[in-house]
Amino acid sequence: MIESSTKCVSSEKKKTIGDQQDRSRVAQWSVPQIRALLDLPFPDLIHQAQSIHRQYHDANAVQLSTLISVKTGGCSEDCGYCPQAARYHTGVENQDMLSLGTIMAAAQTAKAEGATRFCMGAAWRGPKQRDIDRMTEIIEAVKDLGLETCATLGILKPGQAEQLKQAGLDYYNHNLDTSPEFYGEIITTRDYQDRLDTLEEVRRAGINVCCGGIVGMGESRLARAGLIAQLANLDPYPESVPINYLVQVEGTPLYGTEALDSFEFVRTIAAARITMPKAMVRLSAGRRQMAETMQALCFLAGANSIFYGDKLLTTGNPETDSDKALFEKLGLRTL
Repeated sequence: MIESSTKCVSSEKKKTIGDQQDRSRVAQWSVPQIRALLDLPFPDLIHQAQSIHRQYHDANAVQLSTLISVKTGGCSEDCGYCPQAARYHTGVENQDMLSLGTIMAAAQTAKAEGATRFCMGAAWRGPKQRDIDRMTEIIEAVKDLGLETCATLGILKPGQAEQLKQAGLDYYNHNLDTSPEFYGEIITTRDYQDRLDTLEEVRRAGINVCCGGIVGMGESRLARAGLIAQLANLDPYPESVPINYLVQVEGTPLYGTEALDSFEFVRTIAAARITMPKAMVRLSAGRRQMAETMQALCFLAGANSIFYGDKLLTTGNPETDSDKALFEKLGLRTL
């Protein structure tokens, strides 16, 4: 049981938050523990999250990443939130992979705008070898610009992560999306273990893990606790944790889902910060739907990274000028 003070996380084992955060390699966060965190009075939860955030990070600095879709549409999966699934009628058409020149121009613009990480997404179940060959060329070119590289390419076969690592890939994104118990309500074309297996391939290759989830898909608070527990108990937990707020796209099964309360989203950010203190916790999809006050609360709760630019794969994102203005209002600076 987690008390509504800043001192105790687990009365059962008499562990303090400090004990928890110094032992990030072993599974130690139960779903009930994290559910109890989410149930705390809001001021107590934010105080805990901000206190931990300040121990490990510059509380007034934000890391900027830019995301580009290098292969859009035509995906064979049935993820209920995704407009790129071929089976849904969302107006997103199947497109060929972008040329190296187009991707490099986007990377150069991202760097000029202050991004330090360039993330590349592709809409397919998993890459074929010819796709890996093209991606390694792209990764090498982006690295030459002095940017960190991240890719999200779906399920990896044995040996593919090693090829990406050799090309210089810094991060591989593969989200768990939600808790194991709720997962089947969202996706049926791949199971939870497929995702865990790919994360293991990435770790084995020595690539940093970028792994988070989506909230606001109709899941319960208990399911959100289950997602955070899965992430926090990875060995080790991810270096980068994107928390997405569902962007509802007409034509997808989740269109029309009741919107998640803003404070519930902030609570999820805080729980991620407390349970994964050294990670970069990123505000990802859904920021266009967030008021400035909600984003400010997310930064207060421990978010210290955002996706920067006017588009995330196929959905909108706040424009760079708006982000710069918000940072100025809050007194935040970029890493």
